[in-house]
Amino acid sequence: MESLTLEVSGMSCGHCVGRVENALKSIAGVTVGNVSIGSATVSFDPHQASPSVIAGAVTDAGYPAQPAGREA
Repeated sequence: MESLTLEVSGMSCGHCVGRVENALKSIAGVTVGNVSIGSATVSFDPHQASPSVIAGAVTDAGYPAQPAGREA
C-alpha cells in the first residue's frame, strides 16, 4: 500500500467532505484515511489505482483535486 495526500478545492462544509469521502470509497484498492475541508489522505494499492485515478474520481464528484505538492 502507498499513501497519497490530495489537495481538494471547492469544499466548504460537512456535505462536501462526505461527497469526497464517498468518491474515494468507490475506487477499488483505496482505503480512506482522513478527509477534511481542503484535503484528503488515502492509502492505495498501486496495482488497482493510481494518484491520477484517485484525483480524477474526486474531481468528477465536483471538487477539483490533485496530489499535494503539484502545481495545477
